[in-house]
Amino acid sequence: MNTLKLYGADWCSDCRRAKNYLKEHSIDFEFIDVDLDEEATRLVEKINNGKRIIPTIDFNGTVLTNPNNVTLADVLGINDAGIVQLFGADWCPDCRRAKSYLSDNGVNFQFIDVDVHEWATAEVEKINNGKRIIPTILIDGKPHTNPDNNTLKELLDIDIKKEHKVYDTIIIGGGAAGLTTSIYAQRDRFDSLILEKKSIGGNAFLTQKIENYPGFTNISGPDLMDKMEEQALTYGATIKTGVDVASIEEKEGKFYVKSAHETFIGRSVVASTGSTYRQLGIPGEEELIGSGVHFCATCDGAFYRDREVVVIGGGNSALEEGIFLSGFVKKVKIVHRSEKFSASSTYVEKLPSIENIETYMNKSSIEFLSDENGNFKGLKVKDNQTEKEEIITGDGSFIFIGLIPNTKLFQDVIDLNKSGFITTEGLAETSVQGIFAAGDCREGAIAQVAAATGEGVLASYGLKKYLKQ
Repeated sequence: MNTLKLYGADWCSDCRRAKNYLKEHSIDFEFIDVDLDEEATRLVEKINNGKRIIPTIDFNGTVLTNPNNVTLADVLGINDAGIVQLFGADWCPDCRRAKSYLSDNGVNFQFIDVDVHEWATAEVEKINNGKRIIPTILIDGKPHTNPDNNTLKELLDIDIKKEHKVYDTIIIGGGAAGLTTSIYAQRDRFDSLILEKKSIGGNAFLTQKIENYPGFTNISGPDLMDKMEEQALTYGATIKTGVDVASIEEKEGKFYVKSAHETFIGRSVVASTGSTYRQLGIPGEEELIGSGVHFCATCDGAFYRDREVVVIGGGNSALEEGIFLSGFVKKVKIVHRSEKFSASSTYVEKLPSIENIETYMNKSSIEFLSDENGNFKGLKVKDNQTEKEEIITGDGSFIFIGLIPNTKLFQDVIDLNKSGFITTEGLAETSVQGIFAAGDCREGAIAQVAAATGEGVLASYGLKKYLKQ
């Protein structure tokens, strides 16, 4: 029988997305928590050439490293008509014919080779009363023995055009800004669709502790984002995760938002794509990303329990995440290029009281170093005053030096500033009527959850005004 093992962790947003997608489509799987199983951690590192990348999925011996939902659908045979499984063999002419027909018509299917899996041969014999007939194709569990192309066409509704629903607004990005926009839009009886590339929650989902969101003295990022998602769904929003939008086209007063396999239509669009972590751009960085160089303490910090880590940066994020790491690592070494931290005094004043945090001020990062086995061993820095170089050793490092807006999708659609942020005016209006922007991707945005929700409110008022015209 099919076996699917998902190696991951509860704090990992992509693991959460993959688990939800599998559950949504009733795919049986075994979840193995790498935080609780050291052997699983070693296996993940071996599979990924030393890198601790999760989720890592093993499906019948096929290994998938952090697959998006499109890849999962392709490998697992997930379609609107149900799950498609094709039992066959490479030497079988009819199997090749069926595979080609399904592929040519964009149908996802599992190919289960009866020459490779003994259980598959037994399954085929069971279905066909002891006969080994291939291809045998299961569509949502119902078997069809060597169906011709016309039969497949009827069974899977191939070539039958379906009418697209037109949403009042399509929100690209499912972080705090996008969710808030949807909540307000739904309350005003505007039908909203949220398209999220990864999992709902954005960067806020990766924050272990939020202490400055009104109404909560202390709440985890995942908990807060779960509450926002639940509220949006309660008011009737449609949410699709794992959808990587490739293009936006305006035609006859409507916006056609296209992904690799699907087109969505809306009367308006809200860009709330957020931002990603900025890199240093120094030697050794690219080679060590995922295996010694990281950008999210909540995501990867657990790998360094009782070990030493280097944190690079001097703003709120660097100190907040450094303090978080100090709760379970042996030592945190914070490196900052200036003489003083730019973080708020709340964080700076906490540092002296934390015994396992050391600070290295006025030092520029110049190279990440690895040992003879390719494992991270330290950061080479230069003192900005004396120009003396030294190596700050550690078992891993975390970079927190700012964010880059995720606006590549909008480059030829709406106006961006020199740094790539979306320019807006009034009620979050962009240079194109009907397209609005909210959150970290917008020029002048404050990278805080509370600010993002406020921008979502502003965008909802903008689209309401536009839709009523």
